[in-house]
Amino acid sequence: MSELSRIPVVAEGTYDVVIGRGLLDELPMLVHGATRVAIIHPDRLRTLAESLRASLADHGFAITMIDIPEAEEAKTATVLASCWDRLGSAGFTRSDVVVGVGGGATTDVAGFVAATWLRGIRVVHVPTSLLGMVDAAVGGKTGINTAAGKNLVGAFHSPSGVLCDLDTLLSLPREDLIAGMAEVVKVGFTSDPSILDDVRRGVDSCIDPRGDLIADLVRRAVAVKAAVVSADFREESATGSSRVLGREVLNYGHTFGHAVERVEGYRWRHGAAVSVGLRYVAELARVGGRLSDAAADEHLEILTLLGLPTCYPAGRWAELLEAMQLDKKARGSLLRFVVLDGIGSPVTWEGPDSELLVRAYEAISC
Repeated sequence: MSELSRIPVVAEGTYDVVIGRGLLDELPMLVHGATRVAIIHPDRLRTLAESLRASLADHGFAITMIDIPEAEEAKTATVLASCWDRLGSAGFTRSDVVVGVGGGATTDVAGFVAATWLRGIRVVHVPTSLLGMVDAAVGGKTGINTAAGKNLVGAFHSPSGVLCDLDTLLSLPREDLIAGMAEVVKVGFTSDPSILDDVRRGVDSCIDPRGDLIADLVRRAVAVKAAVVSADFREESATGSSRVLGREVLNYGHTFGHAVERVEGYRWRHGAAVSVGLRYVAELARVGGRLSDAAADEHLEILTLLGLPTCYPAGRWAELLEAMQLDKKARGSLLRFVVLDGIGSPVTWEGPDSELLVRAYEAISC
């Protein structure tokens, strides 16, 4: 699939996720009506950000360039405050726009900056990583990390547009493409099992940034997320019922994955942590009698084919449990997981027995 795709999301407002190649010329249209535009980007993407600045300046916009740290180091209150200071100095008003250019951490920060400046101004995301395209930039969840955990401070704030220019993946390291596939196969396990078949047919085709398959995988993963977010923008379906998932389905593998990120001081790639989280919840469902051996083994097979991590060191259960108890998905003293009753059949499981939690950890320990 090399043609342009537009996938609508209907949440706070309606916006399109545009997927294709050579899309960056569309950015001036998405910030129409603004006087000032802030481009938030990591230093690694300075050249791309400068090209966007020049294009927007040619269209008459006043540009503020805001350089932030790489990856999870950007998701702090200090960085957020510095962005607010820059917007204030530049005189940003309610009609002005923030543009987030980068991976998932950058779009998280840019979205939160926009959500909180003057209680909400427009934000446009230009994700440049596979993970950002299929997950972080779509859906309107924004946030930063604290010592207590990942994304515990944030807001729901829909972008006014998302440009997934696949050409920006050409310079992405193979390790980052593979890490992004963790979020893609998550969708395969919960919602679109044909994605798993694509991985079996050839990992190299899945992560080839010049190929048609990666474009199709992005489109299919975004389509699933767009449908989920449109139906349950604020995760209001996250009740005690295992039959009502809504947006919570997107958290498959994330309760344990976020715990790994916290315990590791956010030095792990998000996709790597999610991969271990996917393996953990598969084993939890297996030992709990909910998931067949074949389906649980399929998690190990797919993640191994991709070269993603599938185990975590033994002896760290106490730290991981503490981190999970602070997770956003916990309910009081009860842990809450998205698990599978079968491939493509996600449900929630609140309060699994502590013995089962430990047995699942032992199964993935290395």
